[in-house]
Amino acid sequence: MALAEAILVCLSEKEMSGYDLARQFDTSIGFFWRATHPQIYRELRKLKEKNFVISEEFIQSGRPNRTVYRITDAGLSAIEKWSRLPVDPPSIKDDLLVRLYSIDAIDNNALKEQLEIRRDQHMQRLIRYKYIKTHQYSEPNLTRNQKGKMEALALGIRYEQTWVEWCEEAINRLFTESPD
Repeated sequence: MALAEAILVCLSEKEMSGYDLARQFDTSIGFFWRATHPQIYRELRKLKEKNFVISEEFIQSGRPNRTVYRITDAGLSAIEKWSRLPVDPPSIKDDLLVRLYSIDAIDNNALKEQLEIRRDQHMQRLIRYKYIKTHQYSEPNLTRNQKGKMEALALGIRYEQTWVEWCEEAINRLFTESPD
């Protein structure tokens, strides 16, 4: 998937300013597709050139003007076409796993610390995802759109839980169990 499709998906739900999109990436879709604010604005310009989005500028006094983006029929067609493409599994690029692979050549105290940090990072995300689930998806009759988001969130919860458990197990196996 490319950033363009992630932006178009967001705009398919409602029109947004670049700032609103950046916030959306910071608070929801960004949990599984990261993008910086400059990347979002750069991609919006490209989408506008392709006529996948249109924009409207609103004059504001005392503040910068607000540009709101709306997906076009061509943009909707683009994400529909994209949705039919095969989905490749994501590749894993992780410095921590490379360190584990080379455990005999590295500082093991630093490795243990990195495992603990990683565990804590995943625990924080797990707590946040569970909070979102409780506060945004606890109603029994979710819409189809909400169910789709809930499924993405459910996978996020499992992913974070698995990382927390694995980090704890790795710390135990590598640093507290007796050597063979």
